[in-house]
Amino acid sequence: MLRTFLMFAAFFGFTGVGLGAFAAHGLKNRLSAEYLAIFHTGVLYQLVHALALLGVAVLAAQIPGRLVTLAGYSFAIGILLFSGSLYLLTLTGIGKLGIITPFGGLAFLIGWAILGLAAWRLGGV
Repeated sequence: MLRTFLMFAAFFGFTGVGLGAFAAHGLKNRLSAEYLAIFHTGVLYQLVHALALLGVAVLAAQIPGRLVTLAGYSFAIGILLFSGSLYLLTLTGIGKLGIITPFGGLAFLIGWAILGLAAWRLGGV
């Protein structure tokens, strides 16, 4: 799982930086201030969770098991649903895409909860 989550972290980190630059330079005159802020929210959550995936990769090497793996996949799914829906919403103007965003947020919450459970199960180590 180390390689998988390192690849996820690298991909989402790379694309997060690229999308942030794209928004700052390519979209600032094309999107309303509100949509630009929404796009930036997607970038912020993507980058934060790319770092979380980097942490999961390290943990997966140290604490192999189902919980750390589930946390990592939850973060990846969260990025796709949360950030992806915000990008699509702002670029297409289809407001109904916003209905997907909370599912991504839920995936983030589940990932953090599972990571906490994995830590709890470590005991007094």
